[in-house]
Amino acid sequence: MSTAAPSRDTVFRPGPAPLRARLPVLGGTLEYVDDPLATMARRYRDHGPVSDLTFLGATWTALLGPDACQAALQNADKAFANGPGWGHLVGPFFDRGLMLLDFEEHHHYRHLMQEAFTRPHLEGYARTLAPLVEAGIAAWRPDPAFAMYPALKSFTLDLATEVFMGGAELAEPGELERVNAAFVDCVQAANGYIRSTRVPFTRWHRGARGRRLLEDFLRRHLPARRARPGEDLFSALIRVADASGGIDDDDIVNQMIFLLMAAHDTTTSTVTSLVYELGRDPAWQERCRRQCLELGPTPTLAEVEEVADLQLVMKEALRLHPPVPVLARRTVKDTEVLGVPIPAGRLTAVMPLLSHRMPEYWTDPEVFDPERFSDARREDKSHRYAWEPFGGGVHKCLGMIFAQLETKLVLSALLRHFEWTVPADYAPPMRNESLPYPGDGLPVALRRRVSAHWR
Repeated sequence: MSTAAPSRDTVFRPGPAPLRARLPVLGGTLEYVDDPLATMARRYRDHGPVSDLTFLGATWTALLGPDACQAALQNADKAFANGPGWGHLVGPFFDRGLMLLDFEEHHHYRHLMQEAFTRPHLEGYARTLAPLVEAGIAAWRPDPAFAMYPALKSFTLDLATEVFMGGAELAEPGELERVNAAFVDCVQAANGYIRSTRVPFTRWHRGARGRRLLEDFLRRHLPARRARPGEDLFSALIRVADASGGIDDDDIVNQMIFLLMAAHDTTTSTVTSLVYELGRDPAWQERCRRQCLELGPTPTLAEVEEVADLQLVMKEALRLHPPVPVLARRTVKDTEVLGVPIPAGRLTAVMPLLSHRMPEYWTDPEVFDPERFSDARREDKSHRYAWEPFGGGVHKCLGMIFAQLETKLVLSALLRHFEWTVPADYAPPMRNESLPYPGDGLPVALRRRVSAHWR
């Protein structure tokens, strides 16, 4: 899953003063889709940390390296806005989600939604998740060429439906498969070349259809969750809305679509990356397995958090393969980053993926080395924004702890029940039209362990 980079001496050397790249209308798009990391490395080398490029027919300013990323994410002068940035890519499909709100409005909704991610709620989600993960993974059937990515994608949607909605008891036969496809269509619409929902057979048209399906699905479940609330996120949001009066039913549906997408796709991506890296590193796989066997089948939130090696491998997988390698913004007033002026109204791409691979901040950055996050090394402290898979500033991921909990539970169950390998020289063909994913499904040699019991 790693993308081979040019040599350490040439990739990240600061280049000349930023200048405008003269690319054809789709030149930057095709280059990025082919190899995002190599594209970022070349741009940083040739044009420095701030430069302009053409992407999807529009001019974007690329911010590369932790200093440039920090300027936009901390957003001291409130010049960078999420809504018109992400809105340019996925606005019609995740409209009014927390990620697409800004400034006072964002603060208001984030403050209300934080109630759904307090420690007591997270402990409740863990109680719901743990037995579901254990039963679901135990039922998998191993195969010499098991397609890991689609299996995880389907599984995490099932988990999200249970934990976020308390189950989909009103779902019609086959509807969850259609919901999964709708999420995919909404996310992949971001890189649609024809950006109109009125043109049939395009990504945007499919995304608009997916959005309508998701809205209908959630609205049909909302009355049941209000009448019979549980420990799920949907119930928590409804309680907050009804108590505060600050969120109506449309808001609840908007936030649920966004949160389901964020949890479903990013968890799938992170576990897929972990399976890939541990499949190539049997020593770390066995090291984590020993701790997970001690952990048992239905751990609590506190117990999961105490497994140090799970934290190390997860952080390293997120460094090498962040689920969201680029963050979208648009300037709402003239500003500058590292002395380079950026005009109002400019689409801006914050690119943390490059920061995660820069040898100025990481030892042998292309190597899977979880110990770099250990207390003795803490390479992530080399720069405040050297490691930023969850973003930063006021828009840092609200569900970060939940995402880590779900990732660790799924990985722990996989380690208890199975062993797996992938060839050391294998790199899956990555698709980068939306969030990155392995185009071949990530086939792994999955074997059930002779003894899957725990001590």
